[in-house]
Order: sequence, then C-alpha cells, then structure tokens
Amino acid sequence: MPPLNWRHHTLIQALLNRGPLKEKDFHSIFSGVTGKYPGSHQELFNDYLLKINRELSSYQFELRACRDQYDGNVWYGVVNNVADEQSKLGTKYSVPQIAFYKAIIEAIAHGEMAQGSISNIDALNIRLENQILAGMGSESQDAPLQIPAAIRNFTMSQKEKTLDELMQDKWLCLTPDGNIGLGVRSCLDLRSWFRSSDIPSCEVCNEAAVKGDLCQNKGCVARIHHYCLKKFFQKRGEILCPRCGKHWQNQLPKAEALEEEEPNGTNQSQPPTGRTRSQPAAGRERKRPRANGGDDSVTVACSSSQASQPVSDLRRITRSSALQR
Repeated sequence: MPPLNWRHHTLIQALLNRGPLKEKDFHSIFSGVTGKYPGSHQELFNDYLLKINRELSSYQFELRACRDQYDGNVWYGVVNNVADEQSKLGTKYSVPQIAFYKAIIEAIAHGEMAQGSISNIDALNIRLENQILAGMGSESQDAPLQIPAAIRNFTMSQKEKTLDELMQDKWLCLTPDGNIGLGVRSCLDLRSWFRSSDIPSCEVCNEAAVKGDLCQNKGCVARIHHYCLKKFFQKRGEILCPRCGKHWQNQLPKAEALEEEEPNGTNQSQPPTGRTRSQPAAGRERKRPRANGGDDSVTVACSSSQASQPVSDLRRITRSSALQR
C-alpha cells in the first residue's frame, strides 16, 4: 500500500492539534485538502480514513467517529487503543484526578434511569477511597488496605479544579440542565469500556445508550437515544417499542429539522459508510419543517464553549453545601 501523503497527514495533524472535531469541521478540512466534499465523494472519504487507520494501527491509535450522547452530532477524533501503564504516563492528570474521573464516568454510565449525567453535588461528594476498595475487591479482606496519601488528601477545591480541567479538555461536559455529562472525548475513547461494562445499548443504533429514553412498559428494558427516537418513529410512522412491541408511552419528540442539508442536497451529518461499530448510521433525512416555528431549543451540544466556562462559576456551590449532602 502506498504511504500516506501530505493530505492524510494534514487530517491527522488537525485532530491531534485541535482535539475532537465536529463532523462539519472535519469535512471542511477534508474538502480543503482534497477539493472534494465527503457527502458527494463518500468513497474517496472512506478510502482516506481506511488508509489512515491502517497506518495508525501500527502505533495502537485509531481515527474514530462517534455520536454525542446528548444531541446526536457526529464527532471525529484520534484515540489510543492501549490502556497500559506506559500509555498512562502521557496523561497530564494525576492519580487521584484519574480516579475521580473514573468514578464520575461510572456514576453516569450506570445510572438506572439513563439520564446520562450526575449533579455537581454528587460529583463533588464522590469518595475516592470507595473507588480503591471497589478495585481491590476480595484482596482488601486479606490484608489492611493502605489508601495512598494523594487519594486521602484530595480536597474539595482539587475536585472543583479537576472538573474544570476535564470539561475544558472535553472529557466531561455541562449538560443543558446544569449537570455533568460525558464529553465527546469520553464517547470516543470509552467504546470498548461501554461494552465490557454491559452498558445497555440503544435499540435503534446498537451503541451504548448512556443518555436515552426508557420504555415504560412493565418488564421491558429497552432504551433509545433521544436523537434516534426522532428518526425511528418519524420514519416508521408508528409508536411501538422495538423490543416489546407495545405502545411507546413516552412523549415523542417534536418534528424538527433533524439534519442540516448541503446546498447540493447532500447530508451534512452522514458518517462514512463502511464504518466501524463506533460510527452509527445516519440516514439521508430531508430537512423537516419545525412544528412550532420557534428557535431550536432541543439540540444543545456539550461543546467546548460550554466547557470553557469555569464549572465553579456555573455551579455556585460552596464547599460546605456539598459536604452537607
């Protein structure tokens, strides 16, 4: 296979320098270096991604696409497929910060109501000692467990600072209702972890449904992403649960513009075909008229503009109020 050329290198460098990019931005860069728009040259776009991933696989990296759990927007990023001790040395986060992040992710992902977020107070009240005990399992019963000093002395102010940094780096995000949710970097990196941790999948796209709507019928465990729900029912014209076959009791999303359409008729939000499992399908939806004619108040991204605002300013939570919970 011929080596990568400067165009491939430019795409990789853009993701490494700027971090995860929205589909629109990544497509714009691709158009700039190739003169071709992915929507009308899908085969060429797929070929570029395939060649890039063949080269990156030698270094245990992957150029991957995912959908934001909260608004369904497609993002692209380069992820590390190895989680050994050597790869951890490249992170800027300390051991207690990483433990704090893991605890937040577990609390969000294992929420029984699939809310996809936890409150700021719940995040601040996470006890890292419990994470160490859970990780040790039965070993903690055989010998006294020594909690590292860095874990024991991880203060409330350090937690607040860590939340700010994790949001700025897009590992976490601030949801529209002011809670803490998964950032796009977590959605990109944690695909394998979602599967191994038995996080329930969306009945429509088969991806982890950390944030989703639950079937209200007794005994049914179906959950569907809100953005998948829009397409699924609006295409089928019926409101039956895909798992139990009974009436879907939740309120259906309003008929809104699901996808932005290019002037030439190509779909802006269509991921490449021939994708990996982390790239769910996006059908060619025509732009639908809004039901209420108002502003788009439903689709709110957990974007870097939200993350750049200090979480301490958004929460207005004092140390003492968090400890009282």
